[in-house]
Amino acid sequence: MRKYIVALTIEEREQLRSLIRAGKASALKLARARVLLKADAAPDGPDWPDERIAEAVEVGLATVSRVRRRFVELGVAAALERRKQARPSRERKLDGRAEAKLIALACSAPPEGRTVWTMQLLAGRLVELRVVDTVSDETVRRVLKKTNSSRG
Repeated sequence: MRKYIVALTIEEREQLRSLIRAGKASALKLARARVLLKADAAPDGPDWPDERIAEAVEVGLATVSRVRRRFVELGVAAALERRKQARPSRERKLDGRAEAKLIALACSAPPEGRTVWTMQLLAGRLVELRVVDTVSDETVRRVLKKTNSSRG
């Protein structure tokens, strides 16, 4: 006996079908949409058992039950998306304010005796300015890579 029964409305069913037809979403989202369509227990829905859905969509049984539960508890959108972490394993070193200071620093003139800023110099200067306690040059590189401005 299934605990979570998926009963799609006509609009939800059409939304999922058009998502699959377009094929422009992530593989994860498309697989979850297929799970919901196969699990549909509405009068005209296929209402497949979890084992058959898992085999047809090529996902695990746990995924099928998780998608069912999230649909029943939170709706279609939540069932299709990846769940946000309640508490990330590690907090961001550079928040928006610190990122802005880093970009401003990278766009400024390099220190005397240098022609350009290096990632290590930028990381060291952020610590000197007490923007952060510690930061690695790799974190600095990743933040600068996200920006559209050039450092030149």
